[in-house]
Amino acid sequence: MPEIAAAEPFRSSIMQIEPQWIDYNGHLNMAYYNVMFDRAIDQLWLELGIGPTYMKERHGSTFTAECHVRYLREIHLGDPVRVSVWLLDADDKRLHTFEEFRHAAEGWLSATSENMSLHMDMNARRVVPFPPDIQQRIAAIAKAHSTVPRPAGIGRNIAMPAKR
Repeated sequence: MPEIAAAEPFRSSIMQIEPQWIDYNGHLNMAYYNVMFDRAIDQLWLELGIGPTYMKERHGSTFTAECHVRYLREIHLGDPVRVSVWLLDADDKRLHTFEEFRHAAEGWLSATSENMSLHMDMNARRVVPFPPDIQQRIAAIAKAHSTVPRPAGIGRNIAMPAKR
């Protein structure tokens, strides 16, 4: 990881929709948005040093505790996609992220996902603080991301529209 974190959201690699993920409505099935969001988070976790090697060598990982997905525009087979991730906040055990799922060529927004992840000791299977070196990496990214304009949709609740 570079010493100075970029003051921009993390951007995943460009990903492709797999044919078996298209449902009978002819678009990406809702479950596979989460697969794509998770793949993007895995890429960010590598940058933070909490990917598969961290799990194998240090017996730590993250579990998603909460997730709120908004589906805004259909995405179809053949559409290239890219996910941007903001690390909104963190403490010694939790990471609060927000993700935007966009058409990689045209730039329009297809979906968002807001998540709370917990740091786990995989031997004890319980929530524990991140090690100090990882906390430093997380703090650097969170600080850099705090200077970037926040995307719309953070903190939204699910509710019926107000009656007029």
